[in-house]
Amino acid sequence: MRGGPHVHGVHLDGVGRTIASSPEGHRRPETTTVKVYARCLRPDIEYKTLGITFQTTCREVVEALLSKYRMRHRDPNLFFLTMEVTVRRAGVRTVLVLDEEARPAALQACHPTGDSRFALQTRRGGLVKIYDSAVMPGSQYKSLLISERTTVDELLQILLNCYNSKERVEQFSLYEVNSSQEYQRKLHPDDHPLRVQQAWLPQHQLHFLVRRNTDYRMRRGKQTPWSPELASIPSSTPLNSRGMLPLSSTAPSTSSPFADYENYFYI
Repeated sequence: MRGGPHVHGVHLDGVGRTIASSPEGHRRPETTTVKVYARCLRPDIEYKTLGITFQTTCREVVEALLSKYRMRHRDPNLFFLTMEVTVRRAGVRTVLVLDEEARPAALQACHPTGDSRFALQTRRGGLVKIYDSAVMPGSQYKSLLISERTTVDELLQILLNCYNSKERVEQFSLYEVNSSQEYQRKLHPDDHPLRVQQAWLPQHQLHFLVRRNTDYRMRRGKQTPWSPELASIPSSTPLNSRGMLPLSSTAPSTSSPFADYENYFYI
């Protein structure tokens, strides 16, 4: 389908209108509109009205909003939806935190028109610095605000989004590197980088480094198990005298990794 960015169940066309969509060969599900208050994205954004299906999840609504406002470098895990429900006769107002798999259209249909309201909210995150010259030659590093629940693969996808790269996440791996001890460990795709970083001690001089999987083309279509062993990871870079892969020539900052940050994007 031609037009703007697409998220399953939500389509944003080239002029900013939002319409529902469905996979080819299937009957289009019943659609409706929801109004999402999203001032946390930008002060000038009060709300956005989206056309969604009754199968659209809260996660897909969040991704559609980030895509619409060209914020694909933001971590979707830092955002969630709430639903404010008002019982007019009793004068009671309740705010519900919605699960990622909750379906806003179905929830809205359970209440009279005007008695419910959706709002985009933010979670606190942590700042991680990733040395990323393997992704973008000439770049030294990117500092990104992410959630504790964000995985390695999700972080790599956010990093690729920063450069509008069409490369696949599977082409890269994330390493935990200790410059002082010439040690590095390949993280599992499902590891959580922010939680890994929170276990670091300041004197260890650790940082994250992205490496390209040079055997990606050979492994495509094969069920190759993940391995943390450096010896099993081909590299075009020769080993040093101690049998280790050379570390990044740029020393990381030794500032404390435990600080909390508000929901901002850093470069």
